[in-house]
Amino acid sequence: MKGWAWSIVGVCLLGLVGWRVYVKLEKTDEGPRGGRRGRAASVAVEVSAVRTATLRDISLFTGTLQPHTRFEVAPKIAGRLERLTVDVGDTVQSGQLVAELDDAEYAQQVEQARAALAVARATVAECTTALDISDRELGRMRALREKKVASEAELDEAEASHAAAKAKHAVALADVSRCEAALRGAEVRLSYARIAPAWTNADVPRVVGERYVDEGAMLQPNTPIVSILDNSVMIAQIDVIERDYPKLRLGQSAVLVTDGFPGREFTGKILRIAPLLKETSRQARVEIEVPNEDGVLKPGMFIRARIEFDRHEDVPVVPLAALARREGRQGVFVANPSDKTARFVPVTVGISEGELIEIVEPALTGSVVTLGHHLLEDGANISLPTADAREQPVGTPNERAARAGGER
Repeated sequence: MKGWAWSIVGVCLLGLVGWRVYVKLEKTDEGPRGGRRGRAASVAVEVSAVRTATLRDISLFTGTLQPHTRFEVAPKIAGRLERLTVDVGDTVQSGQLVAELDDAEYAQQVEQARAALAVARATVAECTTALDISDRELGRMRALREKKVASEAELDEAEASHAAAKAKHAVALADVSRCEAALRGAEVRLSYARIAPAWTNADVPRVVGERYVDEGAMLQPNTPIVSILDNSVMIAQIDVIERDYPKLRLGQSAVLVTDGFPGREFTGKILRIAPLLKETSRQARVEIEVPNEDGVLKPGMFIRARIEFDRHEDVPVVPLAALARREGRQGVFVANPSDKTARFVPVTVGISEGELIEIVEPALTGSVVTLGHHLLEDGANISLPTADAREQPVGTPNERAARAGGER
């Protein structure tokens, strides 16, 4: 009997402990006035006001500078490089003598061509005399034939002789033309020994970029001697990904910076856009024309280009940190300071810059949650950091610095 009694006492003690725990939990669920709250606990959040600002759609690209034009000076004939008149970094004018080859062989060919032409002209003179004699002989034979003094065979022989003299004269004239052409060819080859490059905009000087050979070297046709660059205008070559490619337009402005001149910006315009994207990289080549009047930019420099695709003036913006996703929809939590709740509002966003993003629709007012929204659902209770829901500073660093300067 005593065992059953102790069992009953133990059950009573367990029931008493459970009752006390239940009463304590009930008290913690009561409000300050003793009633039940009827809602979940609040989530501490930070908020920022919806405001208007000017946003720009800007993308950054990297690339390399190239000269506006570049070509390599090379001989058209073979020969020994006798003299090189320029070196790396020298300024070159259009038509200026750059190099000379040993021209003794080509000068001799010119002399031979002139001698052959002189022989051909002498042959023409000889044939001309023979043709004149044949003309007179043919005229005399025709006169004798009319008087029945000369026979028909003698007249035929005179006509054949005249035709042969006339043909020889024509061949001699043709040989003169051939020799004249040979002389012109020899003179052209001789002129190739003096290498003087020329270009269309002759008033713009260029510069020697590289030297490939030294004086005394034996050159074959088309062997590069030096490279000539036009650095008055530079071409910045960048690669653009598929996402930004549809935004490009000819004539769009671009701002370039380079490590060689920190703090300095160079302005250019899009000159060419490749009509295709490479399959290996899914990128398109874009060329930006950059004026280089002072000549500080050099080919091969690494550059960073900033292109502004679009600009939206005075549009409603929120911090990027305010964006959240619920049930596959993108939106923001709009804070209601009066009842301390947050309402999820789906939004359509536009362009972003820095820490801000444009809200295209709907029209938002008030404040949005920027920290803690990962714990929120639509209509959730929130706890603001201060009674007046003081906002956190937003905007780009430059905008915040400008506002701070104005406040001071």
